Amino acid sequence: MMELALERLEALAAAVSEGTFEAASRKLHVTPSAISQRVKALEVTTGRVLLVRAKPVRPTVSGAALLRAARQIEAVTSEALRELRGSSSGDATVISLAVNADSLSTWLLPALAAAGAGYIFDLRREDQERTTVLLREGVVMAAVTASASAVPGCTVTSLGRMRYRPRASADFAARWFPNGASASNFAQAPVVVYDREDRLQDTYLRRRSRRRLDPPRHYVPGSEAFIEAVRLGLGWGMVPDLQTSPHDAALVELDAGGATDVKLYWQQWRLLSAALEHIAKTVRDAAVKALR
Repeated sequence: MMELALERLEALAAAVSEGTFEAASRKLHVTPSAISQRVKALEVTTGRVLLVRAKPVRPTVSGAALLRAARQIEAVTSEALRELRGSSSGDATVISLAVNADSLSTWLLPALAAAGAGYIFDLRREDQERTTVLLREGVVMAAVTASASAVPGCTVTSLGRMRYRPRASADFAARWFPNGASASNFAQAPVVVYDREDRLQDTYLRRRSRRRLDPPRHYVPGSEAFIEAVRLGLGWGMVPDLQTSPHDAALVELDAGGATDVKLYWQQWRLLSAALEHIAKTVRDAAVKALR
């Protein structure tokens, strides 16, 4: 029967979360050599390569499976110790979450603040199409995601929809869309895109023009900075309703029929954890009020 020593699983988890064996050794108060030996011993035991030795280190498919187990053991153990010591002991439960930038900049932080004391949040910002990757790898225990398909070992719950509209500054609209929105104008007007994985603008353009358009692009990787770039007239972009108002004089809507909804879901480990369930409920309650 294969035995997985807890200290070896702990070393694996620390290496991934900290990015290097050296940083993991500082976290666990051992030498980098000890981290390396523990991970190697785990690989010998399982007969699998568990980590890609790069900077930062990252789990292989086999490593991700063990990483999920390590993180779940850590979460259950931490919660049990906190219960034994009592809630007034000062111990806090660490909750690791993956979330898209727009949710992080609008409705999620107030939800986490409303959860009360006793929690430390480790937030990983990622596109809503890719947050499940971190969940699958075991890097986080829950995620706000655009995927309705549950990651293995996880549950999924609908949160609602974030609505986006094609918007631009008044001067930009007057210059590039003097006669209103059209496919030919969209093909030439500069567009603001969050990063090279952001497909929201292209999805709208394909729906609007029935063909692939490739306008000049500004890449602005920051939720607030993205909207500021649109307000300043660098280009047009799909701006969420939650980050603007109907009376925002700095922005105009380019296409009255261009609203695009992005469905969001909450996925979390299928784990008996009172702390995780409390955070999940707090997030769901906030989503009901904030999302469509």
